[in-house]
Amino acid sequence: MTTFIQGSGPALLLAHGAGSDIQDSYGPILGELARRHTVVGPDFPGSGKVELPDWPLSLDFLADYIVESAVCSGVESFALSGFSMGTAVAVRAAARHPERVTALVLSAGFARPSARLKLAIDTWRALGRGGDERTLASYLSLVVGGTTWLDARSTDEIEEQLALFAAGMPPGTDEQLALFEEIDVRGDLAGIRVPTLVISPSEDLLTTPSHSRELASGIPGARLVSLGCGHAIAAERPAEWGALITNFLAEAAA
Repeated sequence: MTTFIQGSGPALLLAHGAGSDIQDSYGPILGELARRHTVVGPDFPGSGKVELPDWPLSLDFLADYIVESAVCSGVESFALSGFSMGTAVAVRAAARHPERVTALVLSAGFARPSARLKLAIDTWRALGRGGDERTLASYLSLVVGGTTWLDARSTDEIEEQLALFAAGMPPGTDEQLALFEEIDVRGDLAGIRVPTLVISPSEDLLTTPSHSRELASGIPGARLVSLGCGHAIAAERPAEWGALITNFLAEAAA
């Protein structure tokens, strides 16, 4: 188990996105989060240096996995922040381990993938199997980048991003993306009894704002806020994202 641990204060457990890892999903805001929290960020099996298990990944397995990573790090209770697919993992973890979760922050997430999201994931998987790294990187740039942010990039910046995408796919990406065929946490939402913030990127072309609205409407008392960016919040609006998370958790604790 590879786990990022930094900071001091109330514990904050992170759940990253599919085809990603903690540094990729949260890297630009980890320092900000760690100023007020003990941040625990495990890489999922198939990401970082964590090997895939001998059985297919499941949402329950990943939910238990991240909770176990926190407990093994000496943390008994924690706020939980999920990004993209990590939001479904976070919701399931809160449902399965309610005694440990004190608050939820769900960013660019979903309760179940829409038909459009499934199509996007199927295309991602097909391009990943095809071996054309530049075409896959171009596709991912188009679906995770906000239109405003992408249009403002220079040719050199776009090329730099394509190189990062081409070099950075975790070995377990396809196995993680396969989870989209089964994810559905709608039945868990009504049972969530902790303060919850849902952050919806307004230009998200992958997990569109309707997904965030479904999450927020299903969780009693959840707060929904919009952030003007695409799916890749950490790249486009890191300062605002970090402030939303830390300020909400401070309010929830108070």
